[in-house]
Amino acid sequence: MKSIVKKIAILSMVGMMQIGCDASVIEASPIHSDQAPIQQLDDRHEAERIENERHERAMERRPNESEYEWEERQKRENERHERNLWRIAHAIFN
Repeated sequence: MKSIVKKIAILSMVGMMQIGCDASVIEASPIHSDQAPIQQLDDRHEAERIENERHERAMERRPNESEYEWEERQKRENERHERNLWRIAHAIFN
């Protein structure tokens, strides 16, 4: 009789420990983030749209700008655009 009680007590303690570990894992999961994943996706699409519009405006040739100046500015702008898109994709906002 004593061995059955001991086994039940040990098994119930092991079960309680498993429940405690599972609860901490569930709380740490990304499902419980502040924003819903759909909202994060919408924010990302909005940021991409804004960046693409800014990029289009910046790529246009300015009045009184030489061909060389325009090409140099385009190179810098393309690098900046790629860097900004990478930051948006990896959720690194300024």
